[in-house]
Amino acid sequence: MRREPFGMSAGASRLSAPERASERGSRYRLRDLFTPLDTLLVSGGDPRLALDARDRVNAYGCAASPEPGIWNFASSTASTISQAAYDRAALAREELMHKCLFDEIEIAFDARCEGMREELRSHFQLSPRVDVVFSPSGTDSQLHALFVAGAVLGAPSVTIVVGADQTGSGTIHTARGHHFSSMTASGLAVRKDAAVAGLAGASIALPLREAEPGIAMRADADAAVLRAIEAAIAQGAPVLLQIMDASKLGWRAPSAACLDEIARRWPRKVQIVVDACQARLGRRRLRSYLDRGYLVLITGSKFFGGPAFSGALLVPKGFSRSLDRVEAIAPGFFDYAGRCDWPMAWTILRSRFERRPNFGQWLRWEAALAEIGSYYAVPGAFRARALAELAAGIDSMIALSPSLRPVPTGIGKVGVDDEEFAQTTIFPFLLLRDGKPVSIAETSAVHQALARDMNEEVGGSTADRQVAAQRCLVGQPVRLERQDEVPLAVLRLCVGARLVTEIWSPDLAQAQRNLQHVLDRVADVLVKIELLLDRGAAAPMPAKSAFEV
Repeated sequence: MRREPFGMSAGASRLSAPERASERGSRYRLRDLFTPLDTLLVSGGDPRLALDARDRVNAYGCAASPEPGIWNFASSTASTISQAAYDRAALAREELMHKCLFDEIEIAFDARCEGMREELRSHFQLSPRVDVVFSPSGTDSQLHALFVAGAVLGAPSVTIVVGADQTGSGTIHTARGHHFSSMTASGLAVRKDAAVAGLAGASIALPLREAEPGIAMRADADAAVLRAIEAAIAQGAPVLLQIMDASKLGWRAPSAACLDEIARRWPRKVQIVVDACQARLGRRRLRSYLDRGYLVLITGSKFFGGPAFSGALLVPKGFSRSLDRVEAIAPGFFDYAGRCDWPMAWTILRSRFERRPNFGQWLRWEAALAEIGSYYAVPGAFRARALAELAAGIDSMIALSPSLRPVPTGIGKVGVDDEEFAQTTIFPFLLLRDGKPVSIAETSAVHQALARDMNEEVGGSTADRQVAAQRCLVGQPVRLERQDEVPLAVLRLCVGARLVTEIWSPDLAQAQRNLQHVLDRVADVLVKIELLLDRGAAAPMPAKSAFEV
């Protein structure tokens, strides 16, 4: 009897070379599932996920495993993973390992991703005809939206970004079809801001901040949007309009009336994609966007508090036909999507992409779904009341703090479709010394010091040292440019889904105590900021710091 090579079955010896390569790839991917969970959770993304060698946190100060001792008020940026979300990811991995005993790993993984699509639709109360395209981050999803919109518009489009000064830093690149990092989630080294082969195009940035002194949303946002669309279409180009709901400061633009005007004046020439990556919008509003044929960008890692990063593009019914007719796919786009990212119903499009399970992306979404499910398990009336009481308490405390100046926010006209998100959930503020804003460098230093035990640096009474020792995360600084003056930066206290989940109790007295406990934590965070400013304990960090402003 002929002996088979060591480690190869008799059946495997009869496979062709490509089939053997595929079998080896499946075996290696199965082996990857046995990688430590912490390592898997920060895999399959761009360098923003990388953990610092010393502190073992990413660029946003978040570790890969739960840290119950750190307070989270940073959901506009990133949150540490909760124990419940971590446990869900661990169980999901075990279940997939078990299924792989009976199915090929790609088949089992594909089925699980399809199950997550259904779960996400259920949580958001979306129609089964809404498709979900998963990605490693909201920034990756912007490239997915560019690709999908190109298939629908049928010609190279101009991307107009509303709120370009209030969205992620990668948007300036993705809007033009350029690489937003030095490495893709698939592990390919690229040059940041170089064109994604076959996907590059033109873009127009529309900032939302008023040009005049002060911090407020521009009054002419609607008019600016209409002018930009009119100019682009006059040049013969269709438009991909990326609108904002909501920005880093909680703003929304353009108005509903403006969107109606766009639909009336330019039918089938403007494809709208909603930047809802903050996920601070009611489910009714989300459904309304999709019913109008808009693409919607969301993440599970902002308001909902899943681990960074997890992106998705929500696609309304009817788009799959256009995508199936796409003759040529931009060659560079294959580095930003694998077969399992696309819905299983999109058979023709899926067949053109490589089988490349992204375990990190999948597990981060498993964790995010745990948070989303917990949030929507809380009764709607309670969610609204909790957010309202938190908003009132936080507003009051910031206003009373001598070293903080609140920054006005507002999403504009609110309606019934805003549901609980008629309430403010992002609270930006300037840091002051002697009544004047401190520098960007000191604001950034305070932001980082909040995440560290600072009792030795602050000193003082036992009470002061206890407050200074508490580690807490707040939204990272947002840089604000000013005409003829040095730029400033604001910090943000953020209310996320996990706070509402922690407050909830069917016993209303207990729920009130839980709410007060959260507000007490907020008070301590503000006291720590006061102590850091008063005693100069937050030294500016080296320029190589990963924290962006």
